[in-house]
Amino acid sequence: MDGILDPHKPSARFFAVIAPPPFPPTHSMSGATTKQFASTLRALWESPTGLKTTHTWGPIANWGFVLAGLADSQKPPEMISGKMTGVMCVYSVLFMRFAWAIQPRNYLLFACHASNEAVQLNLLRRWAGAQDWKGEEKPAPAT
Repeated sequence: MDGILDPHKPSARFFAVIAPPPFPPTHSMSGATTKQFASTLRALWESPTGLKTTHTWGPIANWGFVLAGLADSQKPPEMISGKMTGVMCVYSVLFMRFAWAIQPRNYLLFACHASNEAVQLNLLRRWAGAQDWKGEEKPAPAT
């Protein structure tokens, strides 16, 4: 066998004896613990609600709505779209109902849309407070 990694060559044996591994393990898992961890990970992966399904990745993607709503809460109320915020409120209520109705229940999706509903209702409150409902002039905010 030709090559640097040939264990029968004196240089390869010398390197293996002299050079320690780059990062020695600080702890080790027993064989039983490793097998148990692997079987738990495999069960999570192959589960009908596991990591490779939309049961997990759909809610993770939907957290983007919550983050966008939180970012919009820093904007002035005049920049908030009342129509879009209302649509997002209805959307979140419908999908909260969906997440609760399906079997098995998708608690991650439910939590995501409950959070989005709270954020969107806050935006709707801010938008409604900035509207001129009676046709009166609103006083300018003091600076």
